This record gives sequence, C-alpha cells and structure tokens, in this order.
Amino acid sequence: MKLPAADADLFFKLMWGLQFYVNQQRGILPDIDSVEDYVALPMADKAQVRNALWENPALIDAYPAENPDGLSAEELEIIRKWKRFVAGTFYIFRYLKKHAIFISGEDAKVYGVLALYESLEDVLYGRRLPVMVQAVLLPFKGKIIYDGMLSGYNIFFGRGIRSSLNEEYMAAKQNERIITTLEPELAKPTRRRRKKPGKDWRPVVDELVEKAEKIKGGPAAQSAAFSLFRAGAKLAQAAAHNPDDLDELWKQERRVRTALSRLQTVLARAER
Repeated sequence: MKLPAADADLFFKLMWGLQFYVNQQRGILPDIDSVEDYVALPMADKAQVRNALWENPALIDAYPAENPDGLSAEELEIIRKWKRFVAGTFYIFRYLKKHAIFISGEDAKVYGVLALYESLEDVLYGRRLPVMVQAVLLPFKGKIIYDGMLSGYNIFFGRGIRSSLNEEYMAAKQNERIITTLEPELAKPTRRRRKKPGKDWRPVVDELVEKAEKIKGGPAAQSAAFSLFRAGAKLAQAAAHNPDDLDELWKQERRVRTALSRLQTVLARAER
C-alpha cells in the first residue's frame, strides 16, 4: 500500500528539487539558497511553496526545460507528467492491500492511491475512516501517489455519508472504474479472468414464469403474495435472458416494488 523505499527516495528528490526551483522563481521564502536548506524547512513553510506550484502548473514545464539539477531524461519525464495532477477534496474511504481508496468530493471518481514512506493509516494516526482531506494526486511510475502533504478535517461522518461513499466505491469496483493510474499509456493490459460459463437457468426460469402466471386469486394477502411472486419470476427471467439490458431489468424491478407495496398495504390493513 506504499511505494518501495527507493521509489519514495526518488519521489522526494524530484519533488524537493522542483519546489526549491518554484521558491527561487517566486521568492516565497527568502534566504533559502540550496535544496538542502529547503528540505530542512518545517512542512508548514514548504506548504506555501507547494501551493504556489499547483497554482502555477506552467512551472512544471519550466523546471525540466532548464534542468538546473542535471536530472536524467527519465527523471525529467516523471516531473513533466505531474501536470496531470488531480487536486481537491477527497474522502479516504478504505485501506486495501494494493492501495488506499480515495473518493473525490467533487465528481465521486474513485482512485487507488499509494502512500510514500509511511502508510496512510500511520500518517492519519489510525483515525477512523472515512477521513476527509485536501490532497494532490500525482502519477508516478504508472501508479498514483499523493504529493506528500495532506490537510485533514476533524469531521465525524454519520451512517448516511458512509453509506453513500460505500455505494460509490462498490459501483466503481463492480464496473471496474477504480482509477489506479494517471498514465494510461503505461497501464498494463488487464487480464480478464475467464468466467466459467454458469448454468443456463433460462429453461427453468421460463417454466417457473409459465407456472407463476397460473397462480392467481384467493384471499387478499394470498393474491398480493402471488402477484409479487409473478413479478419476481419475470424479473428473474429478464436477468437470465438479457442481464445487460438494464432498461428491462429496471422496468421489471419497478413492477416488483409495486407488487411488494401492494402486499405491504394488504398486510397493514389486516392488522387494523
């Protein structure tokens, strides 16, 4: 869930060099004459330079163009790609084995983000998830990292927000939309596991629907229950025949809800 130490070393070497350059260009912190002096500064001071960097992304091109630190072509390319940064408010929602799940507070996109030297759980002192943070996400060797600074909010989220975030995460997971790189040109082709063909339930479901159509009438509760049974059977039939036809599935789902509502009304009346 975090970068190898050598990659973390490389990241900070490049980031501190870039930020020192930004400080020289913008004159934010005077009397800082070397990268070593800059690295020794408190993080609160560095934050001023860091913010100026992301507010002026043209400096990301200017630094490699001048290359004052004599970086290699590979190192310069890493920095150039930082123009693809994603800044904003995120919810750190879950820690997984491969990465931490960040959910954007702006567009609900879901990202898989690696930590740097320390795990994000340690960086956040074991705070209960979800945690809202201001962060800048960056591409790095085909992965996504953050820029080394997180500004957190001391907010406790209730069940409603947690449920909403979980739904965003589960939808992204189900539809394979968790973003794990900002460098799609480096992404390895995903090997889709061949799904073993499941049992063909269509004949069974078709027979069930045919029989269900004949089950009608009786007392109010029985009639309503049979109606729900028929609606459920037709929903199962639609899923068995055309699982990708979402319009039809939603149509049948609405009929199930209508039948369920009718049954609930009948049962409520029976209790009066």
